[in-house]
Amino acid sequence: MAKNPERFYATGKRKTAIARVWIMPGSGKFKVNNKDFEDYFSDNVVARHVVEQPFNVTGTSGKFDIICTVKGGGKSAQAEAIRHGVARALIVYNEELRPSLKKAGFLTRDARVKERKKYGLRGARRGQQYSKR
Repeated sequence: MAKNPERFYATGKRKTAIARVWIMPGSGKFKVNNKDFEDYFSDNVVARHVVEQPFNVTGTSGKFDIICTVKGGGKSAQAEAIRHGVARALIVYNEELRPSLKKAGFLTRDARVKERKKYGLRGARRGQQYSKR
């Protein structure tokens, strides 16, 4: 399969959410899981702003068409995974955007994930209630 030079691909991750992102020069259309961007994040305005941050930082807002598929996690983690993927795809498009994206912290994979429950405890760290008498 030949690589398409007009299409730039990257993946982004956050918690258990994984986003596959393709960007191509265009008019600013944004599809998430074959839905319009505003429809997919209709209930979460903050998530919409999170996804648009890499474009605002680099000054490329409205210059790319974005297609992404995202699975796993909740809406907030999915939005941050898309942001991570978009930032990495912008670097594939133009390496000179790296310093501004790095400074904003969009290239760093947020490694915080839910801690597992341990046996003998009620949760990850919470133990049984102790009665002295």
